[in-house]
Amino acid sequence: MRVRTGRPSLVHQLLTRVIPRIRDSSEVVDAEEVRREVLARQARRGVVRPPRSGGRLLRGCTVAALDGHPFPVFELRPPGPAPVRAVLYLHGGALVGDIDLFHWRLTAGLAAASGARVVLPAYPLAPTHTWRDSHPALLRLFEQVAIESPQGVTLMGDSAGGGLALAVAQQAASLPGPQPTGLALVSPWVDLAGDTPGTEEQRAHDPWLRLTKMRLYGGWWAGDDDVHRPEVSPLHGAMTGLPDTVVLCGTRDLLLPQVRALVTRLRAAGVPTTYREQKGLLHNYPVLPTPEARPARRELAAFVSR
Repeated sequence: MRVRTGRPSLVHQLLTRVIPRIRDSSEVVDAEEVRREVLARQARRGVVRPPRSGGRLLRGCTVAALDGHPFPVFELRPPGPAPVRAVLYLHGGALVGDIDLFHWRLTAGLAAASGARVVLPAYPLAPTHTWRDSHPALLRLFEQVAIESPQGVTLMGDSAGGGLALAVAQQAASLPGPQPTGLALVSPWVDLAGDTPGTEEQRAHDPWLRLTKMRLYGGWWAGDDDVHRPEVSPLHGAMTGLPDTVVLCGTRDLLLPQVRALVTRLRAAGVPTTYREQKGLLHNYPVLPTPEARPARRELAAFVSR
């Protein structure tokens, strides 16, 4: 484990104050009211639409919609020769938020830096949908991308998407089909019940995430199933057979205790695991527009290219 030392940048300190205000970092008082607010926000945002191909945001990458899937799936291709490796990137958003500009910026930069094509699905969201509406289709999508990628596929995701990426990798490991060549998890949400030891104490260190809200969203995603089942909370799933893995997390992240528990389980199962824990940084810091994100993104691109 490498721990970053030193004071966070001024930009990061500013975001520490701004993000809780614009992302409604409040505890749950009325669950039904929160549900109505989430559904209204999803309705306002409507269908996911990618930025213009070749523009500055996409670092010159082209973006196209892929047909034949039960939900929207996009592909980012970097300039230059046809890619021979791929990334299946599962976005975060607490399972209630869709792909945002930060995700487009991150995945385009990843494609441009690594030379890989990045496949970015807009999976169906809670509370209308549960894990059962995504997992089988995401596994099929991974298998298809793997068949098309002679130098392999890295499964990658941030926050909720990190948990989904781990769950898909666990499903793949239990089957005789294609396997990911790598697994990259950014602040992965892997315990949707939020009962990993140390979580209650960690609440005081995170200005953004709220445990009552995360537990509510996790319950929506589980639906009628136990929130502890591995497909929902992959911290409890089998770790054997997983590929080389890199995990990134900050210490001002509510998910830190579960991320540490995940790393312990991965290493105990013999999975080659690189863990970067960055002191003083927020949840999902590699996705945010801060100086601290740049080396993290370079590491992710190098991991894909290895």
